[in-house]
Amino acid sequence: MNVQSLKRLLEKVRQKKTGVDEALEALKVLPFEEIECATIDHHRSLRQGAPETIFGEGKTAAQVLAIMKRMKAQGNNILVTRLDRGKVPLIRRAFPKARYHPQSRALTVSTHPITLTAKGTILVVCAGTSDIPVAEEAVLTAQMMGNRVDQLYDVGVAGIHRLMSRKERLMKAHVLIVVAGMEGALPSVVGGLVDRPVIAVPTSVGYGSHFGGMTALLAMLNSCASGIAVVNIDNGYGAGYFASLINRL
Repeated sequence: MNVQSLKRLLEKVRQKKTGVDEALEALKVLPFEEIECATIDHHRSLRQGAPETIFGEGKTAAQVLAIMKRMKAQGNNILVTRLDRGKVPLIRRAFPKARYHPQSRALTVSTHPITLTAKGTILVVCAGTSDIPVAEEAVLTAQMMGNRVDQLYDVGVAGIHRLMSRKERLMKAHVLIVVAGMEGALPSVVGGLVDRPVIAVPTSVGYGSHFGGMTALLAMLNSCASGIAVVNIDNGYGAGYFASLINRL
């Protein structure tokens, strides 16, 4: 149950359009709800400002669908991350308006319009085209959580002039998410240019000695630029969520 639906319910009780017992029934599943494959945290939207996100990887299409149905019943917008395209047809039979985002491998369902909850803009910057899928996961996450999001792609250090020509966009952002693979140098460069929080996202893009993103992760953790926080490898969702928390302040 989101804040808007709870307010509507309480207003109906106040106006005596809904009985106390009826409202109590609606609130019984507010903390959490147990189904066969999951225990769904319905209270998260009220507690943290965003509903639970479904991590699609490792779940069957039927399991994802079961969770989605209970979330929809509570009036929550739905975000499923790391969802294989092959699971989408079954989900779309129950949710014809579900939208699949192939680059980020995410699926969204809107039960109500998304309201902008922050005045600032989150800028998602990525080093190369191969990093775009992780960047797009961050973009979609931040948008679903009520943020204005801008993108700046393929501006890595191999051609630093591409980044420097967009300095004005860097300076205008309230929070920056910087996504990079290979040697992971881009967040350090951006962090040295701006006076805003920078969230660095290492990706698993690179050759053998990249070690599946470990090289970029360690480079970002050892950045000499101040004001940089680092999330896990390929964790665009975590970066988008963290940026949203900062952007609300």
